[in-house]
Amino acid sequence: MELGIYGVIGIAVLVAATAFSKKLGVAAPILLVAAGVGFSFLPGIPSISLPSEVVLDGLLPPILYAAAISVPIVDFRRNLSTITSLSVVLVIATAFGAGFLLYALLPDLNFAAAVALGAIISPPDAVAATSIGRRLGLPPRILTVLEGEGLVNDATALVLLRSALAVAAGGIISPWAGVLDFFYAVTLAIVIGLAAGFVTVYIRSKLHDPVLDTAISLAVPFVAFMPAEGIHASGVLAVVVAGLYTGHASPALFAAQSRISDRINWRTVQFLLENGVFLLIGLEIRTLIEDVKPGTLSAGNAVIIGLIATVALIILRFVWMGPLVFALHRRAERAEKRTFTMWLLLGYFRTHPSPNRRATRRRIRTEKIYDRRRFDLAQLRGESIDWRGGAVLGWSGMRGVVTLAAAQSLPENIAYREQLILIAFTVAVVTLVVQGGTLPFVIRLLGIRGVDEAQDREKLAILLDEISFDGLVVLDDPSAAIGQEGTEVDPDVVERVRQSSFLRAESAWERANALGAEPGETPHHQYRELRLAVVEAERQSLLVARSRGSYPSRILSQAQAMLDLEETRLRPPRSEH
Repeated sequence: MELGIYGVIGIAVLVAATAFSKKLGVAAPILLVAAGVGFSFLPGIPSISLPSEVVLDGLLPPILYAAAISVPIVDFRRNLSTITSLSVVLVIATAFGAGFLLYALLPDLNFAAAVALGAIISPPDAVAATSIGRRLGLPPRILTVLEGEGLVNDATALVLLRSALAVAAGGIISPWAGVLDFFYAVTLAIVIGLAAGFVTVYIRSKLHDPVLDTAISLAVPFVAFMPAEGIHASGVLAVVVAGLYTGHASPALFAAQSRISDRINWRTVQFLLENGVFLLIGLEIRTLIEDVKPGTLSAGNAVIIGLIATVALIILRFVWMGPLVFALHRRAERAEKRTFTMWLLLGYFRTHPSPNRRATRRRIRTEKIYDRRRFDLAQLRGESIDWRGGAVLGWSGMRGVVTLAAAQSLPENIAYREQLILIAFTVAVVTLVVQGGTLPFVIRLLGIRGVDEAQDREKLAILLDEISFDGLVVLDDPSAAIGQEGTEVDPDVVERVRQSSFLRAESAWERANALGAEPGETPHHQYRELRLAVVEAERQSLLVARSRGSYPSRILSQAQAMLDLEETRLRPPRSEH
């Protein structure tokens, strides 16, 4: 009974904190940590200590999978070098840099154990940064980099933590053995993640029952995580790879209903788990302080060392941003040269007939590569990261879930264990509150602007025109389109289908061209509102019929579903940014 009460109270706190955070302009994780700290010192609140395996093995896989399926793989590919720099190279450099600092401050701690703690506090958590960035309108490329970094850096940190602890325990005696162990864990994780994604996507594409599809979807993170961990690879990275593959494959292989269910279900899972962990962070503070034995290092001194480590982490991240921004500009210049060279090559192919089929295939392949590079270059030009973007990335190094869970996974026989956990918690809480709390001010101060809404609407209208034109081609042979060749299709039916596409594109153009107009001025808006009024009247009639009990429940449910579907279609979509 008590567990159920705590669960209800916890969900109520999560919902309330998230609702108030939007009004206050503060990221929800910050409010939840503060609420957790306050609750932890209330009389009657029991000491809370969440086992690390619950977070690392039970909560982290679905959290990362929920984030991975929503990251467009095209954007991930375009920013792969930046994401790799931050999530792999910087994490390793930060782990060793912080390790040197902690090794100097804690005399009884060996260097390998110090690097292990450095690995624990090295990966930033992108939850708070991206939630603030979306609300304030950060450019999509910066958000993609933060999301990609948050996905991959956890795997890097956990693999490095495992190798460092093995060295500290005498299991690995050579640095090269540690490097090989790292690459082994990463390589096998990618293979297992792709295999898990491919198999589960194939199975789900054959299912037509939303309940069964959702059940498999909820199991995918663990399908990728458990085999990887079983062979000592990176289960976290396997989950990320499986999520990226699933998100990329779903538009082509899943039904629309499956995609809608996936989006809603995983956003709910992500909301509950991520925010729940931040609440637990605050609730565990009191227990951590009580567990520290003052004989070796007091809790106050551990907190001071945590503050020193926090400053060092911020400095290291900002030092890294200068060369990174410079490298991004150089990369854009090289991309322009490569694209121009390929344009010249393509011009040669177009002016000289292909002598054989092999040359024809080579020309077609070159055209595809050129188109991809041309669009990549346009994206690099349109969303370049300058020094202001670098400053935002530098200040977005808040630590979170992985830092807290990994700290509690430290072995019992390691020196300063309780103090090391408190140091890690100090880093996480301070970076979350200080950097997360001031990030909105930094973004406003630098004057960074996000997407152009009018331009986005125009691009959407152009895209709808393009896909509508391609889609209407099938109406040239409507009987073949419905799989009944030779059967005459009523011309009125064909025209209704054609007009549906025209109305959708017309609506997009009206929204693009009437950004400053009153909503009721556009014909499509009037049509939509009138049709919504009809649907609402039909819904009221349905409720009356249900209260009378004049129809079977299954018939009423079918009618309700049809009305819900039409209402969803008639209401304009909202931008997520």
